[in-house]
Amino acid sequence: MTGWFLDEIRGHAPDAPALRTPETVLSYGELATRVDRLAAALADTGFRPERVCAIAVESTVDVVVAMAAVLRAGGAFLTLDLDQPAPRLNQMLDSAGAAFLISTADPRVSVPGPTIRLDRLSDGAPPSTDPGPRALAYVSHTSGSTGVPNPVLIERGNLDAYLRFVVRDGGLGADTVTLQLAPLGYDASIRDVFATLLAGGQLVLAPRATLLRADGFAATVASHGVNTVLSITPSLLTFLSRNDAAARALRSLRLTLSSGESLRPFLAAGGRRLLEGRLLNHYGPTEATMTSTRLDVPAEPDRAADVVGTPRTGVTVRLLDADLQPVPEGAEGEVHLGGTGVARGYRGRPGLTADRFRPDPAGPPGARAYRTGDLARRRPDGTLEYRGRLDRQLKIRGYRVDPAEIEGRLLTHAAVHGAVVTAATDDRGRAHLVAHVAGATDGVTDAALRRHLAETLPHHLLPRRFRRVDRLPTTRTGKTDRARLSQGGRP
Repeated sequence: MTGWFLDEIRGHAPDAPALRTPETVLSYGELATRVDRLAAALADTGFRPERVCAIAVESTVDVVVAMAAVLRAGGAFLTLDLDQPAPRLNQMLDSAGAAFLISTADPRVSVPGPTIRLDRLSDGAPPSTDPGPRALAYVSHTSGSTGVPNPVLIERGNLDAYLRFVVRDGGLGADTVTLQLAPLGYDASIRDVFATLLAGGQLVLAPRATLLRADGFAATVASHGVNTVLSITPSLLTFLSRNDAAARALRSLRLTLSSGESLRPFLAAGGRRLLEGRLLNHYGPTEATMTSTRLDVPAEPDRAADVVGTPRTGVTVRLLDADLQPVPEGAEGEVHLGGTGVARGYRGRPGLTADRFRPDPAGPPGARAYRTGDLARRRPDGTLEYRGRLDRQLKIRGYRVDPAEIEGRLLTHAAVHGAVVTAATDDRGRAHLVAHVAGATDGVTDAALRRHLAETLPHHLLPRRFRRVDRLPTTRTGKTDRARLSQGGRP
């Protein structure tokens, strides 16, 4: 496992393009040199396996170099989305146990250990550490009901197996030109970066604000010859498909990988016929290394159900009832994931780890399975059909959202005495958040409530709409009637 990523880079033609931006092209040889140099600087500060290094840089090229260098040095990375509020970034640093930091300038955040400045590197020998497959590779956060993001610990062997699966399953190679669409700082971006580079392809990096505009997406695909997208949410796919130029760009792709939320609305609207290349639908939580099942969507897909396919290589899926017993064939059960990909757990959350990561009786001694909270049923042909959630978690534009986190923050506003967050769908099939608030809020604008939330929460946790209610409706048992609020009902 020593420097597996760097070994793959050096196996490709050194003059072949690895990273491409609107301003520059970085070859595989140049990328390997930069990764080696930064890995040497990390080693000089005492960085070693099981240590976590945060990456807080603006340049997308520098982020890719930093992620690879951290792995090369034997440790684990935590990539930060610098568009998030500083208090949340500091929460993530603390919960992940990050003691090292890579930055290009005076960062907005700090760690208790060394900060490595990319603009002040000196030459040195790269480390030769072999941390092994059980060593930590990266930390990725999920939304937590307590208001503090949950840090998920992913090991190297799981990451390695997953990336190699993506390369094989997607048919990636030296002629692959991938567009980096997932935000750097979220685990899907790891698939974009490392699967492409492992295959010897080119990774196209462009400003996210450009890619989220239909004309910007279309122009980027055309000017760089992009033929592959490995991380696109169905919401974005639907938005782009309704613009003529962007739709032409999508038709030019030979592989589109959709993940993060239900693909069913896109397919129900006839979206499959807009894509001439392969369309893969990936399902899986952060806690199982991004993807657990996949579906090669046929030209005439099932539009009436949310089909997520079959387990990827090395993954097992068991559907269990409330007593953790297998459900009858064709019945609905909770999805329990085992095999390759199951995370180590949540750092600093032993109770939550014990609750979600249970012994796996179907695996070898010591194996664990992850309780997803998702419901599914197995069809006669063996494919899985997603059926919803056991709890209140939602998926918004590919992000996993726990409404309790938003509700807790709303209740810190002096005018808000009660808050419930639900999901709604607009006329384009896009999910968004609605906050139902009770209290003395007549003089408080939506913008003011949104600003209050934005002080500590990232953009994807901000409700699109706020509904004022005199009081929150309750069920006969005294619990908040969330279903009634979702349907627009009042007390």
